[in-house]
Amino acid sequence: MVGEPIVRVYRSSDESDVISLWEKTFPDDPPWNKPIDLIRNKLAFQPDWFFVCHYDGKLVGTVLAGYDGVRGWVQKVAADPNYRRKGVASLLMSTAEQALREVGCPKLNLQTRATNASAIEFYRQAGYDIEDRVSMSKNL
Repeated sequence: MVGEPIVRVYRSSDESDVISLWEKTFPDDPPWNKPIDLIRNKLAFQPDWFFVCHYDGKLVGTVLAGYDGVRGWVQKVAADPNYRRKGVASLLMSTAEQALREVGCPKLNLQTRATNASAIEFYRQAGYDIEDRVSMSKNL
């Protein structure tokens, strides 16, 4: 790894690399998080906030950012296991945060599995706090 990580907006040519990355980094995702469906859905809504990170020409990370006018969210913060601790996830998060700041987003929320200790520690080090909330969902 000689160069620096570069973040840019997703391109259609990234599709197969993103799918491979997500299958590797999120092996326990539920069926409704099928990578191809998530990609298509994101491209239909705020596609300019679908960021990918390349390191020496290889796609090694992703983040999806969104803003509903009240709160910002990030999803699919992924870093290839071979490129962790090289600034990939931090660069992706700072890119998403900046995009949200630029539109006046006052607060960014995210979710991670309670069992994902390394992700929780990463977010804590990045300034995120665990809030006293109950996360609820309903499949539509």
